[in-house]
Order: sequence, then C-alpha cells, then structure tokens
Amino acid sequence: MLFALVLTTYVVLMVLYSVRLKHVVLLDVFIIASGFLLRILAGAVVISVVISPWLYLVTILLSLFLALNKRRHELVLLQGEASAHRQILKEYSLPLLDQMITITAAGTVMAYSLYTFQGPTGDHHLMVTIPLVLYGLFRYLYLVYMRMEGGSPEEVLLRDRPTLAAVGLCAAVIFVVLYVLPS
Repeated sequence: MLFALVLTTYVVLMVLYSVRLKHVVLLDVFIIASGFLLRILAGAVVISVVISPWLYLVTILLSLFLALNKRRHELVLLQGEASAHRQILKEYSLPLLDQMITITAAGTVMAYSLYTFQGPTGDHHLMVTIPLVLYGLFRYLYLVYMRMEGGSPEEVLLRDRPTLAAVGLCAAVIFVVLYVLPS
C-alpha cells in the first residue's frame, strides 16, 4: 500500500513537472530532487528496510547540488541562447546558481558527516569515508567550473576515472566498515 502511494506521488509529481512545474523557478530543481528522494523511499518500502533520515537529507541535498550544477552548465554552454533552449533558464543567473551550489555542497557534506556519526551503524567508523565524499564533490565542482562539464552527471560519473575511483574506494571502505570490521 505504501509503495503504491509513493509510486503514485512520483508519477503525479513527474507529470506536474512535465506540464507546468519545470517552468517555475526553484521548484524545477526541487521537483527533480524530490524524484530521487521518492525513488529511494520506494526502494526502502519494497525491501522493508528503515533508512536513516540523514540519508534522506543527503539524497535531497546531493540531488539539488546536481540539478543546480546542470542548470549552471546549461547557462554557461548556451550563454545568450539559454532561455531559447529552456525558458526557465532566464530566471537563473550564474551568481545565484553558484551560491545555491555552495550551500547544497556544504549541506551535503554536513548531512553525510552527521550520518556517519549518528547513523544506524552504531559506531563512528564510517567517518573515514568523509574525505572521499569531499573529494568526490570537489572533483565534480572542478569538472563543472574548470572543464565546463556537468550537463549530464551520470556521464561525468561514468567517464571521469578519478571520480569513479573515489566512488569505488568509498564503496569498498563502506563495505569493510559495515561487514568486515568487528563492531
């Protein structure tokens, strides 16, 4: 029943986004982030697992971070033609996006850090992954600001070897901390 509710909410939200909300400044990126959050919630419902509220917060902040960077990439790439490509882009400026990106990046790191200290694992060993998360965010920002990438976060993740290495190492460390090290 809960899965059906989450799925219905997701579908309604995505339809509203496609029809109207993608044209509403700020709501456009919040709807994108909410979609990621609802997917995680649906997964948690399906496998009957409780997910830490900190991970929900990390998800929404990281999703906002990626959506804002995508908007920034579009503005930089399309310059004066941006609003012809996507009308909502005329409502954003680079300084505004840069400030929101800074806020969401900092919020993501703080939420993740707090999760490592207060999450359901019961110990603080996951804090060793904080530098890897920082590196991943910094690397992504480097790619967005210096290499003018970021239009497709999934492509950046799959193509950029340092980012892939950081994600792989972080996953390996999390596995070791959760399943190999004694509690």
